[in-house]
Amino acid sequence: MSHTKSFYAHPNSIVESLNVGKNTRVWAFAHILPGAVIGKDCNMCDHTFIENDVIVGDRVTIKSGVQLWDGITVEDDVFIGPNATFTNDLFPRSKQYPESFTRTVIRKGASIGANATILPGLTIGQYAMVGAGTVVTKDVPPFAVVVGNPARITGYVQANKNRIDKPNLSDAIKEIKDNVIVGGVRLYDLPKVMDLRGSLTFAEYDKSLPFMPQRYFLVFDVPSREVRGEHAHRQCHQFLVCIKGSCSVVVDDGRNRVEVLLNRPNLGLHIPPMVWATEYKYSADAVLLVLASDIYNAEDYIRDYDLFLKEVEEK
Repeated sequence: MSHTKSFYAHPNSIVESLNVGKNTRVWAFAHILPGAVIGKDCNMCDHTFIENDVIVGDRVTIKSGVQLWDGITVEDDVFIGPNATFTNDLFPRSKQYPESFTRTVIRKGASIGANATILPGLTIGQYAMVGAGTVVTKDVPPFAVVVGNPARITGYVQANKNRIDKPNLSDAIKEIKDNVIVGGVRLYDLPKVMDLRGSLTFAEYDKSLPFMPQRYFLVFDVPSREVRGEHAHRQCHQFLVCIKGSCSVVVDDGRNRVEVLLNRPNLGLHIPPMVWATEYKYSADAVLLVLASDIYNAEDYIRDYDLFLKEVEEK
């Protein structure tokens, strides 16, 4: 039954909500409860069920066998694959209901693969991709690709298309105009001296080191599945060298993302302010040296990606 001519409802569907957007299509045996809000140009496939306290944005595709329970928000341009499972109660008991359900948010442009399971109260970041059959137990960062049980990050959307991991360090740098990747991020081919006594590499301020460090820290003993970073600085510069082992760094200026493999002690990566950086794929023996242009200042950190994008646009 259709309450308005602005959207299509199959004769075998049940659409009780009056808040269904223009050009949305609701197919057979789908059921939308009265309190649900559905945007325009959506596609609700057969055998979908949408409860009352649910908000669905524009241009959302929900494939067959998906149920959206109370407490779920799906933003614009999201794809939800067949039989993806959402939950809204960490400790469910029959006939016992919480006062309110913890909100689960699927951010703009994200994709949820077939048969994935999303635990309650999580946020799937914008344009993230959840692989088929994945069990998501923690928030998923923007643009991250996650797979497995429990979900782990295996890459970042678009960043993997622009990987910098050439076997020959100099060749990798030569391919980049002025060594600049995105947002002023720069690769440095540091000097390396070898003789019978061993090898040595170094950096000098105003030559291969772009700022005078005020502090340093080391990151080591990181489980290979763990992700670090995931923030930007407003004023602080950083210079990264993986002095042992390897790790990957995704740098993001708000428009483009590139993944850089740091796997040599004579490869330096300068990350200027207002660049979002994420380190992951640590080898078991990885030791990452980070030089910083300022002492620690919590107010200098931007840890929310949406806030980062807002400040980028304001500059």
